This record gives sequence, C-alpha cells and structure tokens, in this order.
Amino acid sequence: MNQELIINSTPNEVVIALLNDKRLVELHREKNNSQFSVGDIYLGKAKKVMTGLNAAFVDVGYEKDAFLHYLDLGPQANSFIKYVETVQNGKQNASNLMYFKNEPDIKKDGKINEVIKSGQNVLVQVAKEPISAKGPRITTEISLAGRYLVLIPFADKISVSSKIRNFDEKNRLKQLMQSIKPKNFGVIVRTVAEGQTVAELENDLKELTKRWDECFNAIKTSQPPMRVLGEGDRTNTILRDFLNASFNAIHVNDQKVYDDLKIYIKAIAPDKVDILKLYTGKIPIFDAYSIEKQIKSLFGKTVHLKSGAYLVVEHTEALHVFDVNSGNRSKSESSQEENALEVNLESAVEVARQLKLRDMGGIIVVDFIDLHNADNRKLLYEKLKEEMKSDRAKHNILPPSKFGLIQITRQRLRPEVNVEVLETCPSCAGTGKVQPSLLFVDQIENTLRFIVKEQNQKNITLNVHPYIEAFITKGGFLRSKQWKWYFELKQKIKIQPMASYGFMEFKFFNKDLDEIVL
Repeated sequence: MNQELIINSTPNEVVIALLNDKRLVELHREKNNSQFSVGDIYLGKAKKVMTGLNAAFVDVGYEKDAFLHYLDLGPQANSFIKYVETVQNGKQNASNLMYFKNEPDIKKDGKINEVIKSGQNVLVQVAKEPISAKGPRITTEISLAGRYLVLIPFADKISVSSKIRNFDEKNRLKQLMQSIKPKNFGVIVRTVAEGQTVAELENDLKELTKRWDECFNAIKTSQPPMRVLGEGDRTNTILRDFLNASFNAIHVNDQKVYDDLKIYIKAIAPDKVDILKLYTGKIPIFDAYSIEKQIKSLFGKTVHLKSGAYLVVEHTEALHVFDVNSGNRSKSESSQEENALEVNLESAVEVARQLKLRDMGGIIVVDFIDLHNADNRKLLYEKLKEEMKSDRAKHNILPPSKFGLIQITRQRLRPEVNVEVLETCPSCAGTGKVQPSLLFVDQIENTLRFIVKEQNQKNITLNVHPYIEAFITKGGFLRSKQWKWYFELKQKIKIQPMASYGFMEFKFFNKDLDEIVL
C-alpha cells in the first residue's frame, strides 16, 4: 500500500492528512499551543472526592475539573502519590527509582477516599481529551510511549505485544529488556519492535528515561495546576505510530515544521529521511494533492459512493448513525438480494473509512439494506470486521440484529473531527441575494484598478473559481479580459483557478502571496 502524509501548517493549526493510495483515510487537526492532549502529564490538585461516584475531580488548569475514577488510578497509585510528595519535599533527589521503596498496590475494589484526599497534589495523565461539556478524563497510571517501547514507572514487569507471534522473538525481546531496563520501571514492547537491533531498542529506552527526567525536574519546581510533560505534537506522534516501509512520501509546506520533522525522523528512522519533502508550490498544498476536494465530499451529511449508492450520516453526542441507501445504483440483471449485498459490501468499506476519518467514538449504528440470506449477512459482518482491522482505536462489532442493524462501539479519546462543508456564500453573506452576475467581473476590475493605481502593487495574483478563471482568460492572446487588463494597467495579472472557492468569490494576492485586504 502506498502511504503518504500531507501536512498543512497555518498560523493557527497544523492539519495532517494520511493518504492510502491517494485516498484520504485520516485527518488530524492540531491547534497551535494546544493543551490537554491524550498522553500529556499534569501535576494537578484534587478538588472534590465523590465517594458516591467512587471518583475525584482534579484541577489540571482546564475550565472544568478533570474526572479521575477509582478504576483509572492504576495499581501503583500510592507509589505515584508518595513519589510526588518526596520530590516536592526534596527527599527524592534523583529521577531514577533504584532506591525508591514502592507502596503496596491498591485494592481492585477499594474506595477513592482511601487513596485520594481533597487538596492533595496528584500526578496524572490525560486519557481522554475534553469533549463537549465534559472536562478531560485522567489516570494516575502514567506511561511514556516511544517508537518501540512504552515505559511504565513503578510497574517493574515486561510485556511483549501479543501481535508478535514468533515465540523465539518474544523470548529475545523479553531477555533483552530484562538486561537493559532501569530498576523499578516496567516496559511494554510494541509490535514494531519485532526484529529490531539491540542498539535501536536501547536508544528508544534512553529517550524515554530522558523524558522521565524532564518530568522529575518539572515536578520539583511546579505548583498545580501545571503541565509537566507534553506528549509531543500530533505530527510526531503519528510518525511514531505509522512510519513503516509502506510510507513513501511526507510533504510539508512549512520550513520550521520540515526542520523539526527532519530531526525527528533522523532519530527514529534515519533510512527514511529522504521521503520528507518541503512543498514550495504556489497553490495551497491541500489543493495540489486533491485533499481539499476529498474533504468536501467526505465530511457532509451525505457521502456518495462510486456506484451511485450513498450514506446518510447523523450524529448525537453519544450516538452516530449510518443509513445505507442504494440510490440510483441497481443492475436489472441481478436479483434484489445480490444488489443489496453489493451495495452493503461497498458501504462497509466506506463506513470503516469514515469512522477513522472523522474519529467517531461511542456507539455507532449502521442500518444496512436488509439481507434475507444468512450467509450474506455473515459475509457482510466479516467484511466490516476485516475493514476495521487497521483501526488503531479499540472497537467492538456485534453481528447484525434481527432488524438488520450492525452495532459498533469505538474508543473515543478526542472530540470528533468535524469539517463544515456547507459554506456561507461570500457574495451574499448568507442572505440568499447576490449582486447581478453581469456586474461581477466589473467588481473585480474596479478592485484591480484600485490595487494597481492607488496602492501601486506589482506582480498581482487573482484567485477565482475555475469557471470565472476560464471566462477571464478565454479568447487567448489580445482578446481575453486578462490581456485587456495588461494593456490598461501595464502589467500582467496572474489568474489562479481555485476549486475550493465559491462561484462569486475572489481574492487578490501580492508578490509575497499575502492576501491584499481592502
């Protein structure tokens, strides 16, 4: 499979698109200076201990207190609490845990007030980002994820990914970890560690212990609420989890992000540095790689499939519904059952893609077209399970119910990715009335004259809808509007078609490609 990562960096956010064979399969938006991302570690202060809920609310700096349930404390909760106290009191002078005496594990069926006291400083990690009106969900079971390993303080045990099937390789990795891991730290060996050299794994472990050092130093001087260690930006996290032999290109449009990624890739996969490319084209990077068009077609309420069938997507806070419709897709030579099966199989592929693309979580119900044959229903169920295998979020799929519905639960860690595809008309500002189209080009001409004659701008680019671009440039040499402007204004105006623009939308840009705002 041909995988590409396209990164669009803007002043406000970084948008990351993952393509499989040129098809958009994942979209991530990372706000600049964003906080409360999954994996971030905070020094918080317990505000309320709710014995009825068996949970505590912890102030981590968000507008709403974070939620910490007893089941999210982790067995070593008392050790973490003692560690924070000894570090802040100056009794723990080193980040390593070699001489740290662990506290006994907490009871599995205990009470929150036996562990957490109101006003207590607590080291926590974000398990779920703030969603809707809810604050973050947190855990005291801290873990630091690397490329090949996950480091867990106070655990002191080694686990190897169950996806590594080779018994000898599992033993090799366990023995290796036993010989190099620091005392009083546990390690989870990730699937991608299979076949890796001792040097690679040791370097990854060193990076993780360095991050624990950073956390230790921050705890010494911090007062809650305070973020003591960030998970890292989403771009690096995606590269850490996805970068493999099938990746053949990473395109980024920002020099700083490019430089940061180059350093990161050199550290985790030096042989992959050459696939990183700096995009310097004139048109936006998402337009150049046809991502903008895919976003517009994939994020609406209705998603059309190649065959003519379509999905209708409806949302509530906790429930998402897909309704499968055959549309104008039917083959007269096929039976109704065969047509329904073909539409359902095609829809199953798109449903799995949509779940990853929009990062939907909670309960998902898919209303497929009714199938009367039990073998066909089983085939559809297996197809959906197969398509969902590549989904990294934890999920569970139930067989079709007697009503023909398939129910899915999918882990929700972040707010759903929501892209507004219905645009407010730039000409009418949502009123439903526009100026006469006859005068539209006159408006462009008047604006252009003002920019050239009053502002003395040179090397101007005009971005318009492709239909308008065709109208302005039609007639060719000497006869088009573009050439008439050249003779009148004594400079050639570059006309750039933009598929993402509204029909009567236009913008002028200067020689540095900064928008000319009047």
